[in-house]
Amino acid sequence: MKKTNAMRLLDKAGVPYGVIFYDYDPDDLSAVKAAAALGVEPSALFKTLVLRGEPGGVFVCMVAGDDEADLKKAAAASGNKRASMVAVKEIQGLTGYIRGGCTPVGMKKPYPVYIDRACMSKGIIYISAGTRGVQIRIAVDDLIAYTGAVVAELV
Repeated sequence: MKKTNAMRLLDKAGVPYGVIFYDYDPDDLSAVKAAAALGVEPSALFKTLVLRGEPGGVFVCMVAGDDEADLKKAAAASGNKRASMVAVKEIQGLTGYIRGGCTPVGMKKPYPVYIDRACMSKGIIYISAGTRGVQIRIAVDDLIAYTGAVVAELV
């Protein structure tokens, strides 16, 4: 497989990472299912959620695969009055990625990124590589530094 845009950008920045391929089920793109296919705990795999804040606009939240983002906490962390999930049909147009392959690395625009504080108990996490069936294994500190992510209470 050729490198994804996310991999190329991490390479260019000199950020170390690993690549893990897995078989995915197009009918179940959940992070829990992906974690099972990878053989890792769902809490080690962080999913990328695209939200729209009012009045601030689009932003990104990352939470562990077995957690759900609390929209009130996401809004507060991002300085918005409220937040809602972006419709699935909008994700590709906003980010350049499809559902099940969305990553905070290399989106069309540099949206603000917030990552749940649960990441701080992990040295390494798994994130999407920008396509279905491929995950990037990356140090939390490297991901935060590269994306400029803000660690916050999101669940």
